[in-house]
Amino acid sequence: QVPLVESGGGLVMAGGSLRLSCAASERTVSNYAMGWFRQAPGKEREFVATISWRGGSTYYADSVKGRFTISRDNSKNTVYLQMNSLKPEDTAIYYCAARNTRIWVGEWSVSEVDYWGQGTQVSVSA
Repeated sequence: QVPLVESGGGLVMAGGSLRLSCAASERTVSNYAMGWFRQAPGKEREFVATISWRGGSTYYADSVKGRFTISRDNSKNTVYLQMNSLKPEDTAIYYCAARNTRIWVGEWSVSEVDYWGQGTQVSVSA
């Protein structure tokens, strides 16, 4: 088990910004591909963004492309999700995800994730 702890969620008005962080307690996470998913009430968990283990490759869902940016700082065992131009439809619980692999795969399915964080709530008001 690799503990992942998200932070940075909150309530923001439409058009605003938030920055989510995902901190891992183990140094080995620096060798993992990392990602973010989200789950809105009554909906299935969906893919948001991923980043390769060195940070050289990123991939985004069409719904967030151009507005969200995923990044990582392996010296801090931390992954970030910068969210700009937020919309009410971005309201969801956001989950950090990790895959124990150095093989780059852009979009993940829920079943391909090895480790999950506990989630952080993001609410965007109109």
